[in-house]
Amino acid sequence: MLDARTIEIVKSTVPLLESANTALTEHFYRRMFRDNPELKNVFNLSHQKTGRQPAALFAAVLAYAKNIDNPAVLSAAVERIAHKHTGFAIQPGQYAIVGHHLLETIKELAPDAATPEVIDAWAQAYGALAEIFIGREEQIYKENETQAGGWRGTRAFVVKEKRTESEQITSFLLAPADGGPVVDFRPGQYLSLHLASDRLEHNEYRQYSLCQAPNGENYRIAVKREQGGVGSNFLHDHVNEGDTLQVLPPAGDFFMEVTADTPVVLISGGVGQTPMRAMLDQLLSQGHNAPVHWLHACENGAQHAFKADIQARRQAHANLETHVWYRAPEATDQPAEDYDATGLMDLSRVKDAISQPGAHYYFCGPIPFMAMVKETLSGWGIGDDRLHYEVFGPHQSL
Repeated sequence: MLDARTIEIVKSTVPLLESANTALTEHFYRRMFRDNPELKNVFNLSHQKTGRQPAALFAAVLAYAKNIDNPAVLSAAVERIAHKHTGFAIQPGQYAIVGHHLLETIKELAPDAATPEVIDAWAQAYGALAEIFIGREEQIYKENETQAGGWRGTRAFVVKEKRTESEQITSFLLAPADGGPVVDFRPGQYLSLHLASDRLEHNEYRQYSLCQAPNGENYRIAVKREQGGVGSNFLHDHVNEGDTLQVLPPAGDFFMEVTADTPVVLISGGVGQTPMRAMLDQLLSQGHNAPVHWLHACENGAQHAFKADIQARRQAHANLETHVWYRAPEATDQPAEDYDATGLMDLSRVKDAISQPGAHYYFCGPIPFMAMVKETLSGWGIGDDRLHYEVFGPHQSL
């Protein structure tokens, strides 16, 4: 428990943090990778280059400083980050390294303001936060380890099938090399891969959404080839059927949790449909009683992954309705058969169908897309407790 004086000092540094902005976290990462280069095998360096990770860390540090006297406000963020950390196999000792570089960064960027009292207060504050994360992450590790089919750390999985789903998306069916069962997951969660190869400059951890319902035997993930994406290009170009991958247990705080009579609306843009696939698979396999709506937007038919599967499910299930937008259809794309509307997704077209009492909405896709969805649904008076979304990569608020 932090004392009142420590809390007061940390909150007094908020203006200093705001003035530094992401220069603080950019300096932090440069310093840490310089002195502890082994951590390059843990952190996603692509997110460092784009600036997403420094921005996300700065937002987290600032939020902690502002709410240090009311940590319950941060519980959702702590849960999300703890799950991410387990996907990178983060260990307690690594928190000491991060804490050291954070304090040294404050000293180096603000030598006048970084008095011994300020540094001591931040050391105590960071230590308290680290204990929260270490405790929660150990709980997740133990939960994964003790469940039927579960494990801790990495486990060898064999690629049983590599299937092209669209021009950009390939799915991988993974089964454990030891032939044992696999732990169930909640539809919407992701699987973490630890990629190590002579073809890679560093070991890489990557998270990919699970795209089929849990079955106790195997997992399927879908991977979009990203321009310059180290992990995605490695998987697309160099991982084939019969190869072995090191896999960490399923994780993630974004998942579907509804009753059998809850109307469900699944909304996706591009590769954002991958977690929705697992949700849809679960709903239909369990004979969901209430209406299910599948809304998807993509560029055109060539980039429309899982098209035939969704069309077949629509024919087989009377309570499933689908609506697809192609931003720029190609000449070979068939209206009404392949897609229902052109241009960007316009939820007003289906408002009467999807704005049902008690419906829950799950959505995933590019940040601007999800911001549009959230703004539209909120504008219809739908409460945040019925809006659920996931941001791929470092989390951002909508």
